[in-house]
Amino acid sequence: MDLQRKLEILADAAKYDASCASSGTEQRDSRDGKGLGSTAPGMGICHSYAPDGRCISLLKILLTNACNFDCLYCVNRATSNVPRARFTVDEVVQLTIDFYRRNYIEGLFLSSGIIRSADYTMEQVVSVARKLREQHHFRGYIHLKTIPEADDALITEAGKYADRLSINIEVPEEESLAKLAPEKDVRAIRRTMGRLRLKLDEAKENTKATNAPRFAPAGQSTQMIVGADSASDQTILATSANLYGSYNLKRVYYSAFSPIPDASRSLPLRAPPLVREHRLYQADWLMRFYGFDVNEIVEKAEGMLPLDIDPKLAWALRNRDRFPLDVNRASREQLLRVPGFGAKAVDRIIATRRVASIRVADLARLHIPRNKALPFIILSDHRPASHLLDGARLAERFQPKSKQLGFGF
Repeated sequence: MDLQRKLEILADAAKYDASCASSGTEQRDSRDGKGLGSTAPGMGICHSYAPDGRCISLLKILLTNACNFDCLYCVNRATSNVPRARFTVDEVVQLTIDFYRRNYIEGLFLSSGIIRSADYTMEQVVSVARKLREQHHFRGYIHLKTIPEADDALITEAGKYADRLSINIEVPEEESLAKLAPEKDVRAIRRTMGRLRLKLDEAKENTKATNAPRFAPAGQSTQMIVGADSASDQTILATSANLYGSYNLKRVYYSAFSPIPDASRSLPLRAPPLVREHRLYQADWLMRFYGFDVNEIVEKAEGMLPLDIDPKLAWALRNRDRFPLDVNRASREQLLRVPGFGAKAVDRIIATRRVASIRVADLARLHIPRNKALPFIILSDHRPASHLLDGARLAERFQPKSKQLGFGF
């Protein structure tokens, strides 16, 4: 099989893994003329945007889409009727270097199906990163998918060369994983996550020491498939909260289930609405940066996030007794809970109110959507009408506008 055909198959096979975006690695460049490529702190990778507005891309491929495992939700499962291909280590290395020199990419995301054994597969993946770093002095971004059952020495070596490592937990409940991916062991996945955290913590403690061993400076991440089983949003977010707390993950990625050819009857016939994935990301953001607990975000009786409004607005509508909030006096923690107030906007508010009172006219300059925020806040020249905040029609104000159905011609 020629290289271009392999690339078509193995790039397409990698598209279902959403956990390739990344940030927060160490800064490297090639200005000394002894290397190739660079990274910058805070950059997003793979069709994300850097702080300076540039779109950053990486080569996102599988080493092979052949796999010993028969995970029902995976298009590359052992019994799947798809074309198979496999790169050699040297082919991946050369593709990465060639694509970088043509300014197509700034890094590599490499995963693989499990072939022969976990150790053999992990050794192949690590060999790509080793050759890029040691033989070609590649200083761009590298993200490697980690095989949970692989030997600890291989995982340590992967962290030596990669900027980020990730292990996909796949589904939030152990029972679902046993049903949909019987060869996978959730305990082995969590054990490996725990080992990675210990190595990351040790590397962080040794950062000031000279010649300290490098280990995945951008940390570890994982992915959960949304809609492949019956897990509620409450369950998904509770699992994410546990993963963040237990393993200090950088990110949990949510990937809406995509129906695959010749699928098992155990899988749903339709994909979940993509807006559900979007709401989970918003809720995840609230847990990580806004001080929300998972039980505040999702109503226990419902178990699901509303699809028509964002989760912070939904929380505010359920907790109207906390509003209206005086923007000129409220604490940062209180301001972070106001609909329409982002973390950066809150910082701008606090800086501004040190020298002047915040007025309605200031909202646009602070990049705050006034129509969303005004019902919940008090400003120097604004106080919402009590009947607006307490009225049953407030929720309707934020509903998407109805659209007239057409005839399709």
